[in-house]
Amino acid sequence: MMKSLTINTENKSSPEFTIRKATFDDAICISVLGMQIFLDTYAPEGMRLSLAEEVLHNFSPPLIAEIMAKPDTTFIVAEANEHILGFAQMSAHAKHELVPFADATELNRLYIHEKFTRRGLGRQLLHQAEKTAVENGTTALWLTAWVGNARALAFYSSQSYEEAGSTLYTFQDEHYENRLFVKRCGLRAG
Repeated sequence: MMKSLTINTENKSSPEFTIRKATFDDAICISVLGMQIFLDTYAPEGMRLSLAEEVLHNFSPPLIAEIMAKPDTTFIVAEANEHILGFAQMSAHAKHELVPFADATELNRLYIHEKFTRRGLGRQLLHQAEKTAVENGTTALWLTAWVGNARALAFYSSQSYEEAGSTLYTFQDEHYENRLFVKRCGLRAG
């Protein structure tokens, strides 16, 4: 069972933050923060219909609550002063043809509010996701990152994730190339 963990940041202008497992009460904040970060990342040139529909569909509060209710799904949040600063969404026992492990966990999303990037929050959330994957009995954590997000690609490489190949994220007949990263996180007991 995950306990709340308070992190002191190296940057004195950054608030202390706590990492904890999300509750259903967090669903609406995760939803809105997810929309904000998705749009900051994938709509730097402005809004168009396909992006608007994608973000409204994937981050609606009812859908986030529905995803949270799935037994193999875990959301972890980082918060400070009762504000959610970022979150990780994970799906245990997720398979992908590029993942060489029989039982792995997918890191579906690791989203940090832009104002709080580069302060150790993403690294701490990622480490907690890795720990949670091991606690759930899986052997590796894998994720995909959009090729247009150079900062994310560099971040995962710096955290010992190995690139395993390319995959496509498709919505409304638009295709976005992603890189799949994987890291062995632990071995099953027994």
